[in-house]
Amino acid sequence: MNLHMDLSWTVIVNFVTLYGVKVLASLLIFFVGKKIASIITAIVVKGMRTSKIDETITSFFSNVIYFGLLVVIILAAISNLGINTTSFLAVLGTAGLAIGLALQGTLSNVGAGILLVFFRPFKIGHSVQVAGENGVVEELNLFSVILKTGDNKQIIIPNSAVIGKNIINFSAKPTSRVDLIFNIGYEDDLLLAKNTLQEIVNSEAKVLNDPAPFVAVSELAQTSVKLMVRFWVKNEDSATASFSITEKVKLAFDEKRISIPHPPVSVTTEI
Repeated sequence: MNLHMDLSWTVIVNFVTLYGVKVLASLLIFFVGKKIASIITAIVVKGMRTSKIDETITSFFSNVIYFGLLVVIILAAISNLGINTTSFLAVLGTAGLAIGLALQGTLSNVGAGILLVFFRPFKIGHSVQVAGENGVVEELNLFSVILKTGDNKQIIIPNSAVIGKNIINFSAKPTSRVDLIFNIGYEDDLLLAKNTLQEIVNSEAKVLNDPAPFVAVSELAQTSVKLMVRFWVKNEDSATASFSITEKVKLAFDEKRISIPHPPVSVTTEI
């Protein structure tokens, strides 16, 4: 009886000693490898930034490199336990179809992310409209595009939704055109109104001289004459210049007694 117990205890001790060491070694491989993967990724990112590679590409491929290294580390840890990684990969490959179907949306986001990096319709820091949302691109990763809105909200849009819709990039060119429409009455002095608008837009510091700004009659509407003020600005000055000119026009029209007709109001009387 004692001999049987001694043999059992010896087998248990040998088993724990053998596989316990392997488990500890595999855990060590995983955690040390994970740390090394982070260091390698950081070095690659630093090198890409030193080489002045676009931040969008740097951000995207840092994710690809890190997760790629992580897969290698996990396989090494599993192999250390004595599990045949070839058989493991074969089983994983067999299950790949089912996993692919289950994660079809996720995989399409990864594919769309690769297309976005390859074709580069926008960069990090660009002001864009994607999937119907406006904002500044903060991040492009394997699965999504992250925007920051003008009122400091964060919008996360799946890559597949971005690639499948129209993309408007407001930052692709350094300047943009602004068209402002102002109404005056038919009884008002047209030339005075045009000259007033031209003086205001010419004096606005943020308006570019080339192309030169101009004022023109855009429409003879039912209740008013529509005057268009067209000018070019740097992208970042678009809103500021528009607000400033609109305010100055109102003050100048009031001073010169140029009317700004209200739209007609329809009143229905019930009998």
